[in-house]
Amino acid sequence: MIRGASLVREAAVRRTALAVLPLLAADAVRDDGIMSDLTHLAAPEGVAPGSGYSHVVLGTGTFVAVSGQCAFDQEGRIVGVGDPAAQARQVFENLRRCLAAAGATFDDVVKLTYYVTDVAHLPVVRAARDAVLDTARPPASSAVQVAALFRPELLVEIEAFAVIPAGTA
Repeated sequence: MIRGASLVREAAVRRTALAVLPLLAADAVRDDGIMSDLTHLAAPEGVAPGSGYSHVVLGTGTFVAVSGQCAFDQEGRIVGVGDPAAQARQVFENLRRCLAAAGATFDDVVKLTYYVTDVAHLPVVRAARDAVLDTARPPASSAVQVAALFRPELLVEIEAFAVIPAGTA
């Protein structure tokens, strides 16, 4: 029964994507000119549009999962103790480096999950995100306030999922 429901949902997402695909032609080329097969659906039928994220991103290619990144420099020292903006910038730099190691860029990111110790940090986290991502094609996103991260000085952790065009890894 669960598999059947999953197939029904998958078919509905594909139908929606096919209906809007002509409107999303700009999604087809990454900044580096490599063809990408990602489709961003900011507002599927019957769902209010999100602010700064897509509800659905689908595509074909190689899946890349980047573990949650925190504000550590390359020597393992915390950057920006007490400064959520500095920590967010370092986190996105670490994400950029991890994505690059897999042959990916921020253009390939399909999902970000934010863990913050205070939702009041979200505006500066979003500013750091907007500095590296195409805000016209935002990935799907979730934000979670947590009681603490694994070190008390850390304020932000972000994980990323990406899909890169087949043959580019």
